[in-house]
Amino acid sequence: AMGPAGRCLLCGLLLAALGDTGTAVEDPQPDPKAPCANWMGGAPGYPGHNGLPGRDGKDGRDGEKGEKGEQGEKGAKGDSGQIGSQGAEGPRGFPGTPGIMGMKGEKGEGAFIHRSAFSVGLTGRVPHPNVPILFSKVFYNEQQHYDVSTGKFRCSVPGMYYFAYHLTVYLSDAKISLYKQDRAVLFTYDQFQPNNVDQASGSVLLHLNTGEEVWLQVYGEGANNGVYADNINDSTFMGFLLYPDLDVH
Repeated sequence: AMGPAGRCLLCGLLLAALGDTGTAVEDPQPDPKAPCANWMGGAPGYPGHNGLPGRDGKDGRDGEKGEKGEQGEKGAKGDSGQIGSQGAEGPRGFPGTPGIMGMKGEKGEGAFIHRSAFSVGLTGRVPHPNVPILFSKVFYNEQQHYDVSTGKFRCSVPGMYYFAYHLTVYLSDAKISLYKQDRAVLFTYDQFQPNNVDQASGSVLLHLNTGEEVWLQVYGEGANNGVYADNINDSTFMGFLLYPDLDVH
């Protein structure tokens, strides 16, 4: 198929050929702006195929920074991190304010709730041998653990006890023993000097169980009973609980 420009060109060539032969009739010249004469005109052609896509152009410049977007939803809690190293010691704080005073507690048991003690003296001049000496002058016997009728101390609180005696010796020798449950555990001997007043003494620590008894007694014959007492000379016997056993309630 030939377009309008092609057809005009072909008409021109034919006219020129006719002029050269002298046979052509002179016709008026066609308007160059008008399409060729309708003779020799063909049908319009079909549109051509689409061309291949062009190559990508160069990257454009970065645009302006966009506006801040909305806050996203809170994500899930992450795993716990490792324990960090110990930090430096902080400054010392100020003293706190005193709290409200609590109610007063009940009175506790005293340290000396278990008591046992006695202190007695002799009133007779010469005691009988081989029997408990009766100390009937009472200096202290609040718990009544010493029996003035028998001359014996009877244990009521088991524990460790301290016993001591200070005896005036006059007229004859003195042999004294301290007994615990019918067994002599301490002995004292003082030899009398004529025209002289002497002193004999002894002391001991003994553990006693409940019901056990302690007393003083002259041992030997009657010539050894020189324990003496009058209004200016005393012979004394004493004892007290040093500390009770731990299982005493």
